[in-house]
Amino acid sequence: MTRTESVTGKYIYLTVQGVEYRVYFEENGEGIPLVCQHTAGSDGRQWRHLLNDSEVTSLYRVIVFDLPYHGKSLPPESVEWWKEEYQLHKGFLLDFHVEFSRALGLERPVYIGCSMGGHLAPDLALERPDAYRAVIGVEGTAHSGHSTEIWWYHPKVSNDFRFHAMMSMMAPTSPEKYRRETSWEYSQSAPFVFKGDLYYYFAEHDVTKTAKDIDTSRIPVYVMSGEYDPAASPVEGRALSDAIKGSKFTELKGLGHFGMCENYPLFKQYLMPVLREIADKG
Repeated sequence: MTRTESVTGKYIYLTVQGVEYRVYFEENGEGIPLVCQHTAGSDGRQWRHLLNDSEVTSLYRVIVFDLPYHGKSLPPESVEWWKEEYQLHKGFLLDFHVEFSRALGLERPVYIGCSMGGHLAPDLALERPDAYRAVIGVEGTAHSGHSTEIWWYHPKVSNDFRFHAMMSMMAPTSPEKYRRETSWEYSQSAPFVFKGDLYYYFAEHDVTKTAKDIDTSRIPVYVMSGEYDPAASPVEGRALSDAIKGSKFTELKGLGHFGMCENYPLFKQYLMPVLREIADKG
């Protein structure tokens, strides 16, 4: 018998900060909307296991998009994007998420994001607190220190280097087939995209002084950090959570930087209680 998936995909046209973008997204399930943000330099394929998890999709309408310039979401047609340096800015990310939810008619969805998406969780909670019913930041910190963005856009830096660099950020105990799949996805983006995404990651995300202002009575905040993550350690994740009064922290034992795709069955053991808690609150 032929195997198929119940995941559906389509394109939506969004106008963000005056520019129209053709954005690809996939979804599956019914219930509370759960919007998933991929990491820097990759795309929504990272969330394919969550999209196909019937236990999750029985409670949530899981929605995964590719940001413009990523995956199946091409650069915009209306601007000569090749004439300017690509940089991902916090203001664009915030506005994009709000417009995406508005266009799909989502009523206060739950947000989950990893890495740069983990950074975005506290930014959304701080600056768009009424747009989401809860945010889950995976592998996020208050601020990432020394910038490495220049490493990712140089004639001597190949996609093969990116592949192996990402392999080093995952737990050695995660299944090799999924570690390699995660790295394979990273080796496919346009050369300047990873560097441009890291502008937000290193330069613009910084809640070291403002995390205390997040009101978790308005928007619950969950922070999750992988034991083997060299970029956003559990020490840094716990520090972010401690700065947000009322937030909840989980250390992801046995996981690295890409829990949702490097070892989803283990990641699910940590994520499912959080998703159930949010759903139970209605």
